[in-house]
Amino acid sequence: MTQSEWIKDSDTARFGDDVVNASLEVPVIVDFWAPWCGPCKDLGPILEKNVDAANGAVKLVKINVDENQQLAAQLRVQSIPAVFAFKGGQPVDSFMGALPESQVKTFIENLGVAIGPTPLEELFSTAVIAMEQGDLVTAESVYRKALDLEPGNVEALAGLIICRLKADDTQTAQELFDSLTPEYQNDPAMAGAKAALTLAGDAGKSDDVEAARAAVAANPDDLQAQFDLANVLLGVGQNDEGAEILLAIIKADRSWEDDAARKKLLTLFDALGPTHETTVSARKALSSILFS
Repeated sequence: MTQSEWIKDSDTARFGDDVVNASLEVPVIVDFWAPWCGPCKDLGPILEKNVDAANGAVKLVKINVDENQQLAAQLRVQSIPAVFAFKGGQPVDSFMGALPESQVKTFIENLGVAIGPTPLEELFSTAVIAMEQGDLVTAESVYRKALDLEPGNVEALAGLIICRLKADDTQTAQELFDSLTPEYQNDPAMAGAKAALTLAGDAGKSDDVEAARAAVAANPDDLQAQFDLANVLLGVGQNDEGAEILLAIIKADRSWEDDAARKKLLTLFDALGPTHETTVSARKALSSILFS
């Protein structure tokens, strides 16, 4: 990774100017590392990416401990990577070890630094907008660009699966999911795609809707017929009506078929996400039924 103007290598002789004095203007993060340190190689690019995303609101100074052992000793560096934050000429925070990016970002933001979207976050935002507009070709292309940028990114893989499902290509979506390791399949970022696959596997076809409605009309008290209709409706994207039917089943018999309606509703929530309008309204209705 090419270093930007906000990232530099330094040493003991230049520490005063590069860190202490510089931190009088903007916060300075000091990364103590070594070429032989594996965790340092993981943490370094994360620090650099987020410092770059701050666009000059924070600086990063990298210190090779092998070449600056006295300085490391003065700051009581006992293991690496070791990261210190300087502000106003004084150390104000620190951590040791390779933290995940979310925690690194929080560490930087706690210095009063606003971090802009990373290149991956910008790609994901573009993909989501494209998908909302029904432009699946663009969305899938953007997710593939994200995978080029970060091979194996779970969020991008999940996005591709969702794109294939929305394109009614359930087989390819399922094959992509099945090709992933259990670790990827059970990653929280894959939860929505996994739930959507479950719904797609249980759903009927669009031409089954009228038949399912007729079955309910013929026997309105048949909870299985209602459940089958809900499955078909969810399969064709009529989520609000499908959720209403599942809620009606739960209200009629909470434990029907080993809690099948509630479990299906929770799968729908996972597929749509917690902030989706259908999730919010149906979850509120579910709570009213369960705690009434």
